[in-house]
Amino acid sequence: MRLFRWCVVACLFLITDGVITVADAGASSKQPPTTPASGPAVSVPLGITSGPDGALWFTDLGTKGTSGSIGRITVKGKLTLYTGSGIDRPADITVGADGAMWFTNSGNNSIGRITTKGVITSYTRAGIVAPLGIVAGPHGDLWFTDFSNPGSLGQVGPVNKITVHSGPDIVHPFGIAAGPKGTLWFTTEASTKVGNGSIVRFLPDATKPSGGKVTVYANAALNHPTGITSGPGGTLWFTNYDGNSIGRISTKGSVKLFTGKGIDEPYLIATGPDGALWFTNYGGNSIGRISPTGTVNIYTGHGIDAPSGIVTGPDGGLWFTNSGNNTIGRMTVTGTVITYP
Repeated sequence: MRLFRWCVVACLFLITDGVITVADAGASSKQPPTTPASGPAVSVPLGITSGPDGALWFTDLGTKGTSGSIGRITVKGKLTLYTGSGIDRPADITVGADGAMWFTNSGNNSIGRITTKGVITSYTRAGIVAPLGIVAGPHGDLWFTDFSNPGSLGQVGPVNKITVHSGPDIVHPFGIAAGPKGTLWFTTEASTKVGNGSIVRFLPDATKPSGGKVTVYANAALNHPTGITSGPGGTLWFTNYDGNSIGRISTKGSVKLFTGKGIDEPYLIATGPDGALWFTNYGGNSIGRISPTGTVNIYTGHGIDAPSGIVTGPDGGLWFTNSGNNTIGRMTVTGTVITYP
């Protein structure tokens, strides 16, 4: 089932044609501290990250006709939801070098920032069409994928200036991770070579604001890869969503795919506290673990329902978002599950 992977894109964006170049200066808006929402409930939680305040922060896409919210949950399960004009169908979230949470707004094509106190700022630029994944990159910059046609990478640099990087090989980029030696690695939903998707390495060029070296790694077995994360030994690990497998790619581009019973539409992936890779099985309503050598274990439990985002929490647990039943889950490395409504 591919509904979930496309729900952020197909339901929200009008994809436009043409090549995107460096964006010019745009607008930002800053809102006063937002009163935690008492009325809205968690509705389609997606991305999740571990915040600098010892809590977990997540994006809440919301249902049709709503703008969603940014959620905060403590390791004891206390939930706070923040809404505001700077939040519009948020998709992914990460922690910036400034100690704030940065997120992609899929509803109004902007990049959002929220402090641990709930102060929201949003940044818009011409050329941002469909922002999805976001990660903290080299030199304190934020990098995000823009799913627009044909697709691009966005960079939030000093004084929050946004630059857009595009090219013929950046085709519908989705997940993004920071790699070794100042590189960015991302998955694409399409390929200019073989297969249904690719893994791309991007090395920014500091001398050219919109420049950078793009290297595409294609494989006929790639079938709509989505999530990607840095793993042990400088490798990158990714989920091969429609291929029902987990992939590993070396910095030289050598790809190996691992299959296993129970891998069912793996969506996002993170390095766990035990040095293994943990991933969400959206289609299988389960959480998966794969060791660096490729041994797969699948964990099921009451309350796991179409999981999407996953991250290691400050308490050593695996925290994940359940987009199917609108809850936040926590799993120990031995497979014990708790969900918070």
